[in-house]
Amino acid sequence: MTVPAIEFKPASRPLSAERREEVLTSPGFGHHFTDHMVTITWTEGAGWHPARLVPYGPLPIDPANLTLHYAQTVFEGLKVHRRPDGGLAAFRPEENARRFQASAHRMAMPELPVETFIAACEALVRQDRAWVPSRPGHSLYLRPFMFATESGLGVRAAREFLFVVIASPTDGYFAGEIRPLSVWVAEEYVRAVPGGTGAAKTGANYAASLMGQAQAVAQGCDQVVWLDALERRWVEEMGAMNLFFVHGERIVTPELTGSLLPGITRASLLTLARDLGYEAEEARISLHDWRRDSADGSLTEVFACGTAAGVAPVGSVKTALTQWTVGDGRPGKVTMRLREALGEIQSGAAADTRGWMREMAKAGHPGRPADR
Repeated sequence: MTVPAIEFKPASRPLSAERREEVLTSPGFGHHFTDHMVTITWTEGAGWHPARLVPYGPLPIDPANLTLHYAQTVFEGLKVHRRPDGGLAAFRPEENARRFQASAHRMAMPELPVETFIAACEALVRQDRAWVPSRPGHSLYLRPFMFATESGLGVRAAREFLFVVIASPTDGYFAGEIRPLSVWVAEEYVRAVPGGTGAAKTGANYAASLMGQAQAVAQGCDQVVWLDALERRWVEEMGAMNLFFVHGERIVTPELTGSLLPGITRASLLTLARDLGYEAEEARISLHDWRRDSADGSLTEVFACGTAAGVAPVGSVKTALTQWTVGDGRPGKVTMRLREALGEIQSGAAADTRGWMREMAKAGHPGRPADR
């Protein structure tokens, strides 16, 4: 499939350098957005056309838009890091592109070519490179997404879609001091079911998680943990993140069952853990095992991971009937070693021996001139 060339129509009045630097001092997560976005339209018969980089702004939408009624939408999340030489690199964007295709396929949507996905991300990064933070631990979060733009109330797959990439500077999902998270186990609600859309990164999955997260907050916890839908026994995910369980030198993460999101950070940590000499595997983990192994001390650490969150330790667990502490309740050495090792690869402080970092803009590259 032919990759459409991106037409550049940059903003005539981008945010001032002074105001941008104020934002980059403490951006938070998902609160501020760069000056531009990339859009690509898909229509049945014509395919992907046209591709444009335009000023960031509202999208017109009809009240009968199919996405508003039937949730035909998918998204991704990836980060761009500033390297020691000033260049910019993204962490495994090809994997995000392939997962975006898989999500689109499950939601009966057109599959954007991998090279088009990456070209759109590169164009936005190069245009808005001044928005990439330089402080340690900060990055530029890219949010590619696609939704149906056709209008009508008939229940069917749409014939028109819009792909968009926006960008937001971030200092991390759980910014500040590394504090172990407290989690609430959802036993009343489930996130996804076998044969459903759990493995797709679609907005409907996140809507289904909101009540469970609200329960967690009401119980004084940071995040919700989901169990399987059939037996309400097997641990699946934590909020929008994957979970890992540490038994000394052995690291286990719940195996993919079709109702879990195949996390890119999850897959990377399995590989990285083995590189560091740990035994890392995928297996089914029950809530009973979690509680028992925490009580007898054989489970030494638990951590969550994801693009936005990175690696976040879990310190305590609460259910409707009981609660317990993981290890000594503090960040564990394995958790912190993996967090540090991943961060060093992303920042360029350590060698990228597996080729996970893709250069998005070279050091000193001026980006696209404003008048082009």
